[in-house]
Amino acid sequence: MKQITDGELKTASPEQLKEICGALREEIFRTVSVCGGHLSSNLGTVELTVALHRVFDFPKDKLIFDVGHQCYTHKLLSGRADRFHTLRKRGGLSGFPKRSESEYDCYDTGHAGTAISASLGFAKARDLKGENYNVIALVGDGSFNNGLIYEALNSVKILRSRVLIILNDNGMSISPTVGGMHELLAEMKGEPPLEDVKLFERFGLKYRGIVNGNDLNELLPALEEAKEGLKEGSVLLHVTTKKGQGYSFCESAPVATHGVSPAKKHSEYSAALGEELCALAKSRPEIVAVTAAMTDNLGLRPFFDTFPERAFDVGICEEHASVLCASMAAGGMKPYYAVFSTFLERTFDEIIHDICAQNLPVTLCIDRAGVSGADGETHQGVFDLSFLSFIPNLTVAIPKNIAEFRAMLRLSADFKAPLAIRYPREGEEGEETAVEIGKFEVLHSTMSDIVLLAAGERCLTIAENVRKAALSEGIEVAIVNARFLRPLDEKLLAGYSHCTVITLEDNSLIGGLGDAVARFYRSRGLQTRVIGFGLCDRFLPHGEPLSLMEDFGLNFGEILDAVRGAHACR
Repeated sequence: MKQITDGELKTASPEQLKEICGALREEIFRTVSVCGGHLSSNLGTVELTVALHRVFDFPKDKLIFDVGHQCYTHKLLSGRADRFHTLRKRGGLSGFPKRSESEYDCYDTGHAGTAISASLGFAKARDLKGENYNVIALVGDGSFNNGLIYEALNSVKILRSRVLIILNDNGMSISPTVGGMHELLAEMKGEPPLEDVKLFERFGLKYRGIVNGNDLNELLPALEEAKEGLKEGSVLLHVTTKKGQGYSFCESAPVATHGVSPAKKHSEYSAALGEELCALAKSRPEIVAVTAAMTDNLGLRPFFDTFPERAFDVGICEEHASVLCASMAAGGMKPYYAVFSTFLERTFDEIIHDICAQNLPVTLCIDRAGVSGADGETHQGVFDLSFLSFIPNLTVAIPKNIAEFRAMLRLSADFKAPLAIRYPREGEEGEETAVEIGKFEVLHSTMSDIVLLAAGERCLTIAENVRKAALSEGIEVAIVNARFLRPLDEKLLAGYSHCTVITLEDNSLIGGLGDAVARFYRSRGLQTRVIGFGLCDRFLPHGEPLSLMEDFGLNFGEILDAVRGAHACR
């Protein structure tokens, strides 16, 4: 679409603004339909973003998005319309705010709960430097479940600065918003509305609302008033929007259209999780399932529908979910906590101290592990093997396919200690084989002294392709399914002490499988040659997962060269 200039936006008539919003909404829908991305959240905030750009002076003023799911209109209005067709493509526009992409993006976001803290930081920097600009945090009601929000609100008075917090209340995170704060906000929007807004004012915020965030006639004067109020102190403007606004099927299915992906090529591990947990729970009343606002994305809808009294969505509160699981386990239950790898990072402290230090039988079902692709740096699940690899009492499993994942879930039901199972979004169903804790699986055994030790479905596929190419050159290679990071299969590894062991992992090379295997041989005084292949020491951009893996550490040609080199040294 044609770039809408700042001057055009600020001088447009009410009718022209309505037309601009329609054009923006059409462009977002058209682009996301091709590229994938966050659809309903962006459709719901078109008018709100247009109004912000009309009233404030960006990039001098600072707009900080919480999460960033709703930043597409902002990108279209800030000099990037001609590149919007590259959204989420390798080398194209990110689906989230990125400082490296535009001066209009003042702060990178991708996880919930950070915007108010970040806005206070900008405001304090402004004050200390004697500068003059406005700072706006755009926060969804789903993020108001997150504890970091309240840590930030607690500092509003302490820091004695001025920020505008816009509470974008659409009753949704990814799944419908839940919890006490959701109920309070619902009462504030009720008929008659709740008049007691002292909760926010005790934090040092002047509360203003409720404003229809999809109606420019209400929004524009409300934002002007809020802007004026910033001269005296911090303001919270409460607006309501409709997720998926303008497209009836998005409005009626905001969960299904929150994130839209190109057509799937394979089955999803999440579907297997839901099926297996439901089957296990029928005969095991101690099994419970926990999620942090991602019931459907993680495959738990069947469990929630079948066992509602044993299913818990705690909202965007990953740390709380971990402690809840630990304490339920201490009370005799068998919790399964399903979470994306990137969001598991938030629970590091709780995994160590609450789950593992107490050796409690919590099973972590870690979805979107490894390179996740189009959502970029904040969503690549490439660190979990590294930060889980050194935690005592924790068993870490990496299935080779969906069938093996199912077997691991069934095995977990009787497992009496902490267990983490990490897996990508999609994969092959495959054939099930027996699984024993801490035991690898030899897939191709030869007399060769070159061993490919691969963890997870993607890396095993690479290993198979490398083996095929090596065989065409007369080089035999063994392949081992390294399906446990903790504990390692020490007996099998000891049998390969005379070999060149080449490890493959869809994880940061630092601290993962390769390091663990090398450490095993060193600890026994063995001179085994270990060559590790994993993801390089950097944050990975957005792009297609297999292409990113190839370019950032798991290169087929380089792995094949390592096999050739090992063969030449025999």
